[in-house]
Amino acid sequence: MDSSVIARARRIDWRAPVRRPARTTLLLTLFCLLTALVIAVPAVLPNAGPRLGSFVETFRPWLGLAVLPVLLFALIRRSPAVAASALVLVLVWLEVFAGWSGEDSYDIEVVQHNVSDTHADPARLARHLLDSRAELIALEEVTPTAREAFVGVLDDTYPHHAHIGTVDLFSRHPLSDVRRVDLRPPGIPAGWERGLRATARLPQGETAVYVAHLPSVRFRATGFGTDLRDASARLLGEALDSEPLERVLLLGDLNSTTDDRGLDPVLGRLDALDERFAFSWPSSLPVARIDQVLAKGARVVGVRTLPDTGSDHLPIAARIRF
Repeated sequence: MDSSVIARARRIDWRAPVRRPARTTLLLTLFCLLTALVIAVPAVLPNAGPRLGSFVETFRPWLGLAVLPVLLFALIRRSPAVAASALVLVLVWLEVFAGWSGEDSYDIEVVQHNVSDTHADPARLARHLLDSRAELIALEEVTPTAREAFVGVLDDTYPHHAHIGTVDLFSRHPLSDVRRVDLRPPGIPAGWERGLRATARLPQGETAVYVAHLPSVRFRATGFGTDLRDASARLLGEALDSEPLERVLLLGDLNSTTDDRGLDPVLGRLDALDERFAFSWPSSLPVARIDQVLAKGARVVGVRTLPDTGSDHLPIAARIRF
């Protein structure tokens, strides 16, 4: 072949525009739109078998990070279609998760904290909680030794104390009608006590206060292991159904976010704050708020995390308006 023809061909090849991979563009566009749909309506995901729905709902705010590599692709390839789908994803995320600022007006503040049954210095932890100035403090994973330390530190400020098994409630106000709440799911041996109910005589009136610690969720080869947690949530829902008082507060480590449909038996009876942040677990790098404060006959109008106490959970403080 003539050398001038080869040279001309090379020039044409080098100067030819880079073809956008139409297939990749289509796939990324669909990916963004489907992710936006899941963020907006997570119920579209099935929850049978590996509990995919619960898993995605637990970490739902983090789905927004999917937009980063998509935007990078759109920038490099100069793809308007991919950029537009990424914008849809961003707008849906903002609509669902952004723009909430809470309310300034509230009546009381309460604290919820899983203190870890291996905490090395529960007295120091209790001193941290004193700084919150809360009316009620609910604790989970309380061992008998730790309980002595908590009482020693908190007793002057919180003279009213109730406990069942490994859950405790400290109150500035009188407590009565303290009783066990059976949350033990099938297959868990006797002696597993993680629920209590008490009547707190708050200035705003008698209020039923529940403290609950639902079973942990485990990642398994078969999927997101929520069976025990979900069974315990159903038992808690049944207990709430029989509650005679109109005002109810639930404080607990529910091992779930309020987006997770596994908590529907509880969320169908109590109201949750429309706020998915204030992540409480794990304390070293929080990715989800599985510690919750829910209410009936009252409203939770603000939730925030408190400083690290040395537990694997961060404490949360919730403001309540009656």
